[in-house]
Amino acid sequence: MPFRIALSGLNAAQTDLTVTGNNVANAATNGFKRSRTEFSDVYAVAFEGIGSIATGNGVSVSGVTQNYSQGNVEFTDRNLDLAVSGQGFFIVKNDQGVNYTRAGSLHVDRDGYVVNQTGQQLQVIPPDADGNFSVQSLEDLGPLRLSNAEGEPQATSSITATLNLNATDTFKDPALFNPTDATTFNNSTSVTVYDSLGASHTATTYYLKTAVNNQWNVIQYADGNPVASTTGSPVLMTFNPDGTINGPTSIDYTGIPSGTGADPLDISVKYDATTQFGSDFTVNGLNQNGFPTGRLSGVDIDSSGVVFARFTNGQSKALGKIALANFSNVGGLRQQGDTNWAQSYDAGDLLLGEANTASFGLIQSGALEASNVDIAESLVNLITAQRNFQANAQVISAADQVTQTIINI
Repeated sequence: MPFRIALSGLNAAQTDLTVTGNNVANAATNGFKRSRTEFSDVYAVAFEGIGSIATGNGVSVSGVTQNYSQGNVEFTDRNLDLAVSGQGFFIVKNDQGVNYTRAGSLHVDRDGYVVNQTGQQLQVIPPDADGNFSVQSLEDLGPLRLSNAEGEPQATSSITATLNLNATDTFKDPALFNPTDATTFNNSTSVTVYDSLGASHTATTYYLKTAVNNQWNVIQYADGNPVASTTGSPVLMTFNPDGTINGPTSIDYTGIPSGTGADPLDISVKYDATTQFGSDFTVNGLNQNGFPTGRLSGVDIDSSGVVFARFTNGQSKALGKIALANFSNVGGLRQQGDTNWAQSYDAGDLLLGEANTASFGLIQSGALEASNVDIAESLVNLITAQRNFQANAQVISAADQVTQTIINI
């Protein structure tokens, strides 16, 4: 009997050494969660009369449990390095199924998908038509993909001009106007606008003081050609005695030919903040809402998990929102290796959500969660397991000596 008891102790100590050694080996593994060996005693109960005699029969390994406490968040210089600060798991998927992980070291594969080191695709919540995000089940998720295609252009539809026209300027006769002769107009502004194909055009506006105070003629050109407004050309702009604009505060130009095969341009020029004071002509703002095509230049991920693609035309687009998963009993998850876990019956129902909502933590871009293994503690546990192994080996040695003595009698 002592041999069996000591053997069970050796097996248990060996398991403890294996688990502790695995913790030490993964001290530098991102997203790793340390484990602990749990033991239970074994008793053989013999009945004698109305009582019973409990005889110890060794030890057994009752389980190996994981500690899901937060690991240190270590910052990197890669936008696609992700860490969850708080509860939640990233969701990754491949042909073998769905897994859950805390390891956020990601990269882009040859097809543009964001994947982990084993090629599993990161799952995100796609935006709806209004740019909102909603998730009810795993079927609502999709892989995050960074496309190398050019970003779509947007035709200019509005120009906002914030100017000051000099009230003391001299009269310029519109009948003598010549865009190539600066003496025939008082001032001019130019801004680059874009058609529906993303091609650029130059919109130039000329301002001519009339013979009547507080009145100006506005003449519009596009790519060197005159453009008439919906009310004709030139357009008479008037100001109040205090220098504020009287009207029109908006001048509409429609059907401007692009010359590129794109749709004709329809542009509204807004002058709400334009003034006429007795000071020099100034351009305080001249903005338009169009932009050309652009190529992907980078990716930004905010703390709520929204992934934005940045383009060379200065625009950004939400590609999706990183989904997080949680379980009522994370200790019941099944370990898969590669710092992945799979759902099991003991883990309970899957809870899907978004970062910084309900019980889910924040997502930190440019950071990785380190292993939660405490090296000093693990080394102490390693020594303890080693001593337990040696002690049980000593029991076998003592039992052997007793047996040998009995045989020699």
